[in-house]
Amino acid sequence: MNKYVILLVMVLAGFSAQAQQKKNKNARYDVEVNGNCDQCKKRIEKAALRVDGVKMAIWDIESHRLALILNEEKTTVDAVEQAVAKAGHDTDRHRATEADYEALHGCCKYERKPE
Repeated sequence: MNKYVILLVMVLAGFSAQAQQKKNKNARYDVEVNGNCDQCKKRIEKAALRVDGVKMAIWDIESHRLALILNEEKTTVDAVEQAVAKAGHDTDRHRATEADYEALHGCCKYERKPE
């Protein structure tokens, strides 16, 4: 009988540990974001930083990479990519709508990949 109780406690402890996966408060991500210029850089970083939980957002013009530090308890990288796409810039997983893309300044219109 004691063996079953111990086994049950171990199983429940295992489920409890999985349910409480700790999320990283300073998770680092790097995502591709299309853009061309300093105006794009300001817009992309501003859109990312407006998402609650984003602590740092730096976009590199040459590599088109957005470096992020975010609190995973408050947001996800997917939410940040959606916000950046809403600002008119395509990301790895989210494409800006035609209306959002067309709202960009002429110098900011980058060459889009076909869908």
